[in-house]
Amino acid sequence: MNLSAPAILIASRAHGESAAIARLLTEEYGLVAGYVAGGRGRQLRPVMIPGNAVEVELRARSDSQLPFARLELSESRAPWMTEPLPASAIQWACALTASTLPERNPYPALYSALDALLTAICHAPSARGWLPAMVAYEAMLLGELGYGGQKPDMAGDFDAQFQAFRQLHRPIRDHLLDGRARDVMAARVTLGDRLARMVGG
Repeated sequence: MNLSAPAILIASRAHGESAAIARLLTEEYGLVAGYVAGGRGRQLRPVMIPGNAVEVELRARSDSQLPFARLELSESRAPWMTEPLPASAIQWACALTASTLPERNPYPALYSALDALLTAICHAPSARGWLPAMVAYEAMLLGELGYGGQKPDMAGDFDAQFQAFRQLHRPIRDHLLDGRARDVMAARVTLGDRLARMVGG
């Protein structure tokens, strides 16, 4: 695999002493993974934050080899990772995507929707501005992976939108994750708890 494309970094895990394995969503190539030399170092640490928009170059000698990846930051979402509610939303959206999509299958609609969702989380005045986009993204993900029919009613006020968010918890848990990633669902529970405080307030 040799490619160069805009991407959304959706997961990063340590590899060895200073490297990282990055998982990225691209519009044309779908979910791809790459080895980032120095990915845990001081220079690249600000780049390796899930949610960031990057330019990625992947180079591999064969299809069976994990490609080497070079990342250049396009848009940082790091400033919002210090705010509990936006951080929870970004972490959940990225973790869900990384845990469910198969590699190297393009999902251009999902790529556009995730990019729009992350932009809304970072720039809307409050969760009231991005919660409908979160619910729509989750429902779209269910549909793209063959579990259609989940179309929550998002009309009405924030309370109604929060109920639509709650309605998708079981389909995501049972169909998309199927008990495979409790830690991933824990991220959604944390997000739901923080949203519930807004409803209660």
